[in-house]
Amino acid sequence: MEKIIDVKLYDGSLARLECHDSLYSTSDLAKRYAKEGYPDRYCIFTERTSLPARGERTQEYQNGIFLSILLRPSLFSSQASFIAPLTAVALATALEEHTTSKPGIGWLSDVFSDGQRIGGCTIEGRLDSYSSFEYLIINIAVKIDEKNFPLRMSDLIRKVFVEENASLNLIIAKTILSKFFLVYRDLKEPKKHIEKYISKSILFGKRIKYIKNDKKHTCKVVRINPDNCALIVEDRHGNEITVSSPLQVSIPDKLN
Repeated sequence: MEKIIDVKLYDGSLARLECHDSLYSTSDLAKRYAKEGYPDRYCIFTERTSLPARGERTQEYQNGIFLSILLRPSLFSSQASFIAPLTAVALATALEEHTTSKPGIGWLSDVFSDGQRIGGCTIEGRLDSYSSFEYLIINIAVKIDEKNFPLRMSDLIRKVFVEENASLNLIIAKTILSKFFLVYRDLKEPKKHIEKYISKSILFGKRIKYIKNDKKHTCKVVRINPDNCALIVEDRHGNEITVSSPLQVSIPDKLN
């Protein structure tokens, strides 16, 4: 079963949200829609996504917020470098409105709650012949449960009295969309959001692993470069190392 609703954004414009009870993958459907010419700001949401179980043909259902946002931006590929950290800012800020815990940002786009990874975003795109984007797809996934994500009583009240026939996950998804498009408008001038990104980081002083010559080495996070969001870490000898790709580090799902 699916339904389509319009979500009012910060500037009064609308994003169209296609809601499903369950889907194999919002990302796969968004890519199909992108190729079929669906418009900018067309979004797909489900609370249940199915993935093939390991070594089996059966499917394993996961509960949470699964959201794909189809964009047709007027951007060159070089201008999209900040979209992952800005999406993390939007996601953490949106989740703050619906939980008694304090969501924080990992790197580049993972979100933690009480030290445990609960979600994040991935980004896919297709360039046209002029090195600008034919489309971008922002995929957001968040695990929602009472243990790692205690909801506020105001959300329960809103569900009962305001959002008729809307689940709590859908209410949160609509907040995420609103926050995302608020930061997305500033993609070409991201400075103020990068400051918030750094302030919400939970990695400062944490020990993680950086990867060199296929080996993992312990290091400590000391700061984030505001110009490009590169991670600055210190190895056991006190040397500073600049990490520019998530493939260069290993960050645990749970941070003390």
